[in-house]
Amino acid sequence: MSLVFEEHRLDDVAARPELDPGALLRRTASVAARARSARSVALEAGLATLAEQGRPRAVVVVGTGEAALAGELLAAVCAGSSPVPVSVVSGSHLPGWVGANDLVMAAAALPGREADDIAQLAMEAVRRGCRFFAVGSSDGPLAAVAEQARAPYAAVTAEPGAALWPIAIPLLTAATEVGVAALPTDVYEAAAAKLEEAAWINGPSVETFENPAKTLAYDLAGTLPVVWGAGPVAGFAARWFVAKLAANAGYPAAAGEFPGAGAEQLTLLRGPFGGTGPRSIFDDPIEDDVTRLRAVLLSDTADPHGAEGSVAEREMAAAVELARARGVAISELGTETGRVVERMAGLLALTEYVTVYLAVAYGLDPSTNTLVAG
Repeated sequence: MSLVFEEHRLDDVAARPELDPGALLRRTASVAARARSARSVALEAGLATLAEQGRPRAVVVVGTGEAALAGELLAAVCAGSSPVPVSVVSGSHLPGWVGANDLVMAAAALPGREADDIAQLAMEAVRRGCRFFAVGSSDGPLAAVAEQARAPYAAVTAEPGAALWPIAIPLLTAATEVGVAALPTDVYEAAAAKLEEAAWINGPSVETFENPAKTLAYDLAGTLPVVWGAGPVAGFAARWFVAKLAANAGYPAAAGEFPGAGAEQLTLLRGPFGGTGPRSIFDDPIEDDVTRLRAVLLSDTADPHGAEGSVAEREMAAAVELARARGVAISELGTETGRVVERMAGLLALTEYVTVYLAVAYGLDPSTNTLVAG
């Protein structure tokens, strides 16, 4: 059975229980509270023991799924300012170079097979004599590894699909403690405020024409999104958006970070879904039953890597020029003012709401990707 995007579902969320992604929306709206809780947990985790050992040679975040994305968020925040490299490991082995001078931060939001796998990597890090910090549930396997290693542990509360900030904030706090990140103490509350603001602006009771998330969900319907970010912050946001489109809506999309993604993204634009030339503004791709690419541009002008005139911005501008020449529609999202974690919070929250509404309008339960309405 083919799924049909029905715009009226966006404004019928509360009135149609069979379409109601209420649990997921409430979970999304409660992220600010979980972020504040994670900050409190991090401050009580005994991170001073890490600081006493000085700055590490490198930081390696070990995790999968949203834990890996939390590590990528840390890397994006530190890009260009950290005196040491920050990398993420999602595979089954630690790189051979990781040793006693490095800080390994293992993360797993929920108990289960993935957490057990991360615990194995964590034990390998401890055997190598690495400095160690872990984030996870109070009853997860990482808690036992941290206890055995006499290392700090942040026991956070998270739910499936809503673990990014509960994990990322302890990672950011630990990175600041050891001199890898430079984040003021008030930035965490400011980020939580951004998450709350996004919940008001993009909430289910706000009608589509006033709701940025619902509007973008409508624009993406029936298209193949290519999400582009200029610089580390927007580049991470692009990867996050694509991951959440898959997780919440089962919707395929591609992400590209500039600089570096120019060649492959231009190839997409020249391919069978990239269009053959400008289209009329009156064309409706849904009614015309034509599947086309849609470029979604994410920008963070406060990021020097993505600012106007940078290599990243020039590469993305060239891709945009080709997209317009090929008749590919374009949506643009940007960060607001504020420090990097605040800007990140607002952009990620908006894009997550988009993914939930896209699922709803197709009659899918965004927590399971199953059909709940014909």
